[in-house]
Amino acid sequence: MTNPEKNNQGSSREEHKARMQEMQRTQKERVARADTRRGILIVNTGDGKGKSSSAFGTAIRAAGHGQNVGILQFIKGNWKTGEAESFKRFPEIEHIVSGDGFTWNTQDLDEDTASARHGWKIATDMIERCRNDSPAYDLIVLDELNIALRYDYLDIREVVAVLSNKPEQLNIIVTGRDAKDELIAIADTVTDMTMVKHAFEAGIKAQRGIEF
Repeated sequence: MTNPEKNNQGSSREEHKARMQEMQRTQKERVARADTRRGILIVNTGDGKGKSSSAFGTAIRAAGHGQNVGILQFIKGNWKTGEAESFKRFPEIEHIVSGDGFTWNTQDLDEDTASARHGWKIATDMIERCRNDSPAYDLIVLDELNIALRYDYLDIREVVAVLSNKPEQLNIIVTGRDAKDELIAIADTVTDMTMVKHAFEAGIKAQRGIEF
């Protein structure tokens, strides 16, 4: 006598295998079509947690491959963070903090603008150092650049012009909420991180290793 449950399980396994084979075929076709080799511009934005964390994870991944990484932090001041301490363990990573702190702490438009301009000058110098046969960096992370653009500390047209003309093989990641449309338009990969819930909204304090 036939066992219906056994037959259903067998059918389910065959259907699953067929679906996976189709997915494998589709994926191989997509990989075969992606034959362009060049660096890309990535933008991590949105009001959800993880924009900088994702960029820093990519930086560590690149360092793991022996690639040279430059990380420039806009806005954030010289307060001690876990990422800053961890970067010291990677000789491939150069970490620079150019910001004076969050804008609601400085409360000085001229100071914030000058700080952003100083950081952008460093960023453009880093990018220019990649225009030769021995580029200084394989990846540059411009952390919270979007915030400097959001408050118009920097001219979005100037930033777009520089990033659009980056060295061909250089990868750049820009982070920060409220990315400008002009920046999104020239980016190759854009992730909008949406907040569903956040512990801070429930009154839970920021903690070491999670927020900083």
